[in-house]
Amino acid sequence: MPELDTIRGLAILGVLFYHGLYWARDLSHYLPWQRRFLALISVGQFGVNLFFVLSGFLITGILLESRNRPDYFQRFYFRRALRILPAYYLTLLLLVLFGLTSRGFLLMSLAYSSNLSSMFGIQLSYAVLWSLAVEEHFYLIWPMAVRRIPSNNLFWVLSAIVVLCPVSRFLYHQHAVQTDTVGAGFGYYTWNNLDGLALGAIVAIIVRRKDWGRKEMLRLSTLFTAFAILIALAGYPFGILSRRTAFGDALQYVPWNFAFAGLLGFFLLIGSGPWKRITAPLYLIFFGQISYGLYLYHLMIFVGFEWATKRIDILSRLNLTLWGQAWARMLIAGAAAVVVAYLSRRFFEEPFLRLKDRKTGCPGGGGPNVRHQKTPAAH
Repeated sequence: MPELDTIRGLAILGVLFYHGLYWARDLSHYLPWQRRFLALISVGQFGVNLFFVLSGFLITGILLESRNRPDYFQRFYFRRALRILPAYYLTLLLLVLFGLTSRGFLLMSLAYSSNLSSMFGIQLSYAVLWSLAVEEHFYLIWPMAVRRIPSNNLFWVLSAIVVLCPVSRFLYHQHAVQTDTVGAGFGYYTWNNLDGLALGAIVAIIVRRKDWGRKEMLRLSTLFTAFAILIALAGYPFGILSRRTAFGDALQYVPWNFAFAGLLGFFLLIGSGPWKRITAPLYLIFFGQISYGLYLYHLMIFVGFEWATKRIDILSRLNLTLWGQAWARMLIAGAAAVVVAYLSRRFFEEPFLRLKDRKTGCPGGGGPNVRHQKTPAAH
């Protein structure tokens, strides 16, 4: 399913440009048109939400296809460990070697709980790790639920999560305002970030229904997209564009999650039809295949680039404007991050990936019905 690598590619490029051009940057020093452009780039932060939706879809699909296997838990956790842990713990080692993490944050990260650091008064030293902690908690709990709860009941559990997560974010924001703890990191907590994962899981359950086909997938994807637009338009007067209010904090992710669920559905349809090449451009597939390592390493390389340029002062010697310096950082450090991620994937991660396939076999199952419907659009 190369279209899913394309989605990964879109997500990681969004995050890369967000951290490279917008994140932790004082926009007041830029020209008005440059500030508008950088504000547009800030949309890349929602690449994390796209990863969540895609992960919910893929992991739930894997679990549903293997739920009757006697080695269900062993197989799932063994494969997840080989895919995730090597590059993750290499990242932690690099953070220690370069002095980019506190002892407290390192201990939290070793236990995949970096997103809960603020609960113990520990600063988030390396920002990107919070979302991996959310996913790891999802991997820890969700296999048990899929194994024991029938699919119809799972659907309603997931629907409740989609509704309750924004409510939780609303209540946490109100609490933060009342206790003067705005910005304390409540938004990173796992239970405030499960709605994207749940929405992806809902798609995985629905497309495996026996009565599900391409027409139904088209309707659902269109409905998700329309709902995303409706929520965004309805929430605009109430500050949905910002998380500075309780309403915005609660609902800003919602239209993005539904839009990404719709995007996933459209990609599944097009990727299994006569126009499948549209959803499989080689450069996006490439970025999708190195997306895990690129997500882990890129921020570290941006920090390293800042350190090097301050010591050598090369950018000012080139007489680059502030705008030129921003793009030089993005292009040079971004390219370095891509190279490092590629080398990591090929020479460090691949041996573990081959091991997981040799030990447990390739994932089985027929996959979503939408890809196997014998309709004219599928040929």
